Amino acid sequence: MTIPHLCLLIVALLPFPWTMLAKVSRHYDNRMPRAYLAGLDGWRARAHAAHQNAWEALAMFTAAIVVAGQAGGSSTWINGLAIAFVVSRVLHGVLYVANLASLRSLVWFVGVACVVSMFVVSIR
Repeated sequence: MTIPHLCLLIVALLPFPWTMLAKVSRHYDNRMPRAYLAGLDGWRARAHAAHQNAWEALAMFTAAIVVAGQAGGSSTWINGLAIAFVVSRVLHGVLYVANLASLRSLVWFVGVACVVSMFVVSIR
């Protein structure tokens, strides 16, 4: 498994810790999970939002990994950008739950820049 593939696996698994954080409560109702999640507030609501955003980020990262792989595989730049993306996504979720919106947005832009850069360095 290459570094970009390992990073893709990590990004694919990242939504799950955030949803687990949102759902860890004695009030969680597994028979009506969407109703429970819709009624959240505070840090649990932000954890759920981080969960949703993690799914959204997976699509663009997957596309970047596929394009990078088709364009020539695993270079040092692609490896570094994939790792930086994973770090930015973990930090994004932490900042989301911690309610640090400005820092979270900055980190989100870093992640998007990593993905765009993966496309750019894949151009032959």
